[in-house]
Order: sequence, then structure tokens, then C-alpha cells
Amino acid sequence: MPNISRRAALRLTAGLAVGSALPLTGCGRHDAAAAAGTAKKVDASPATGTLNVWAAQGDADVLGTVVKPFKSANPDLVVKTTLIPNAEYYTKLQAAIAAGKGPDVAQFFPESQAQFLDPSTLRPVPDGLVDPGSFFKSLWDAGVVDDVAYTVPWYAYTYALVYRSDLAKKAGVEAPTTWAGMEPFLKALQGAGAAHALGADIGWDIFNGQDVAMYAWQAGGSLVTSAGKWNLNTPQMVDALKYNASFFTSGTADTSGPTFLDAQPYFVSGRTASMITGPWVIGQLDTAAKKSGWTAAHVATAPLPAGASGSVSFSAGGTWGVLADSANADAAWKLVRYLAKPTTQVAQYKAYSSLPAVISAWDDPAIKGQPLMAAFLTQLKNTRAFPQVSTWQQVATRLGKEMEAVAKGKETAAKAAANIQAYAESVGTGTKR
Repeated sequence: MPNISRRAALRLTAGLAVGSALPLTGCGRHDAAAAAGTAKKVDASPATGTLNVWAAQGDADVLGTVVKPFKSANPDLVVKTTLIPNAEYYTKLQAAIAAGKGPDVAQFFPESQAQFLDPSTLRPVPDGLVDPGSFFKSLWDAGVVDDVAYTVPWYAYTYALVYRSDLAKKAGVEAPTTWAGMEPFLKALQGAGAAHALGADIGWDIFNGQDVAMYAWQAGGSLVTSAGKWNLNTPQMVDALKYNASFFTSGTADTSGPTFLDAQPYFVSGRTASMITGPWVIGQLDTAAKKSGWTAAHVATAPLPAGASGSVSFSAGGTWGVLADSANADAAWKLVRYLAKPTTQVAQYKAYSSLPAVISAWDDPAIKGQPLMAAFLTQLKNTRAFPQVSTWQQVATRLGKEMEAVAKGKETAAKAAANIQAYAESVGTGTKR
């Protein structure tokens, strides 16, 4: 199951991208960009030379193991991998790119890579390198600007409903399929013994902003217009803010806890009985319970309850891109192609529990045999990418603060929607993505 450090790492990574991005132009980059536009097709010959790869610590910790077969098949290639702490990764990468000293291959995060998606920074993915249709659509789309792909998906995650199956059984209820069914379900879990039914995220930060964006999609809204303008002061956003606040105003969630680090212990102890969260949580519960097999006996998962427009969630994870001024682009793309193979993504799952971005890899028995992952697979097939604008993370962070005010009864949902629209317009969208 997913590694315990992933959610913490994601918080750190997201935090460093809030604020103005460093300029990404550097010496020789425009010439490299022009060359990228006419990149030749990547053939099957062995890769040679030296390849510098940068990645964030976390899922990339096992790259050395995962790429061993690639190295064996390309004995004249030297792969130098640099792992950088998540809290520093984008900052160091941006600085290196601006100085013209970036790596050949770099890891990105589809939920926060918009500022890199430009031919002055990344080479377009060569035609025929991979099959775009083999990936979850929203993950592939997150790397596409003006019909040009700049990144290739590596691993995936999204949110689903994780709940105490034993308490649901005791209460005689099943997982809700709609927003309307959510409160009765949560009330039933409390009637079965949970102090609060939902362990809601109370960080009031970028992750809460992502949550309400997801709810706005479920309500039928969009975050930006087709013309690239912010579209946040809408009835759908108001509905999303009200839906999130209802967890707290109904008494099924608590604005004072659990905190991020307390979420799993609360869930195991029965202080909470459900979470809207990612797949990494599943692998943490036996440890929190201090009992092997606890999760299998006490936990179930389900796709998110649907709003007026369905059960859509967001897509996130990891991607790879080749820098525009790479001195060994041919070898770089061959490595990226290898990392996108279903067998390689299964190997990555076995090594670190990174969920594959390639849909066919989910048929491997190592993954298909995990029943609690089924809901995440279902949800990944119904996801959207966050807006491809450089200021999205700033806006999402502010949105998290507005959510807090609504949840605590200090502000109406309508006022919050107007506030976030005004803020978003004040920071703009940067370059249209």
C-alpha cells in the first residue's frame, strides 16, 4: 500500500509553489526550444552517453531499483539521479532551469506543473513515444497545452471515500452515492459509535481548496472559462462551499480536529469513521491500529458521492518531462518511455506502492488483488485536471481560508465565492494555459 510519507511530501511540495514562480528562461533556451519543435522520432536503438535525472524524494526513492533493467539494456548509458527534498524541489529546479543548468529529465506533479509547460522550458513529447490513450485521460491532459504534450504520466492518485465498514454494517447503511445521502450516512456512523463520522481536513490550506474545487465540479461548475478567465463566483461554487460546510454545521465533522497527523489514529479508535482522502491512507491503518489485518476487517472504500453533475474528482501524481536544453534528449526520452511502460509502473507499485498512471497496469494481480484499491480505480476514470494557470496554487490556498470562514459560520458561502473571485482576479492567471 502507498508509503506513509506521501501525503506529508505532497503538502511540502504544494507549499513551495505558492507565490510567484521564478523565471524559467535561460541562456540558449530559445535555440533549444526551436530544436525541440522538430525533434525526430525516438527509435529502439540503445541509449548512450550520460543522463542527468532530477526527482523529488518520495516515489522516486526506488528509481535505482526500478530502472535496473533499463540500465542493463543500455550498458553504454550512465544515469545520474539526483533526489531533492520535496520542500526544496521546485525551487531548486526553477533556479537551475533559469540558470541553464537543469537536468535532462525532471519529475513534475500534474497538479502543479503549469508554469513549466512551455517549449522554452520543456521539449514536446515526440510523436509515437507513448500512447496518450493508455493513461488516465486527465493525467495526460494535465501536460497538454495548445494540443502539444510536454509531460508523460508516471504515477497517479485521486480521492475516494474511506470508511469504517464495521460501523456501517452495525448501522445497516451502505456508502452514499449522492450528496443527499452523505449526511444520513454520516449520522448513522455516529449512531453506531463514532464520535464524529467524518475526519475532515482542517488544515484550511491548498488541499482544502482542491477539495472545494472538486465539489464545484461535482455541482456542474468550472474553475475557469473557455476564454481562460477565473470563474469562481458561481452558484456551483456556492453549492460546493455549502456542501463542505454542512459536514461541520451538521455535527458530523469537527472544526478542531483531527489534525493531519491525527487522522489515522482518530479513524482507528472510532473518534472518526470516514475520510475523503487518497490511497496512501490504506497502508497506514494497520500501523495506526498496531494490528496486522485490522484494515481488511474494518475498512471499505467507495467512489465519492455525486453532486448534480456526477462523482468527479481531481487527478494528481507524478509526471516526467525532458528539458528543452537537454544535451542528451534521445536517451532522456528513451528513459521516459521505459518509465511509462505498464510493466515498469507495476514494478514501481511493487517497490513503493505508487499507483500506475497507465490503465492496463491495474490489471496486474499485484494491484487487482487489492480490493480497497477498486474505488480509486473507478474514481481515476472520472477525474479532471486542475486549471493550467500558474497562479492556481495561490488561488487554491486562499480558497482554503475562505472555506474555514464558511465552515465556522463567520462568512456566507456567497460572500466566500465573491471573495475568492476577487482575489483570483487580483493575482490573474499568469500566462494562459
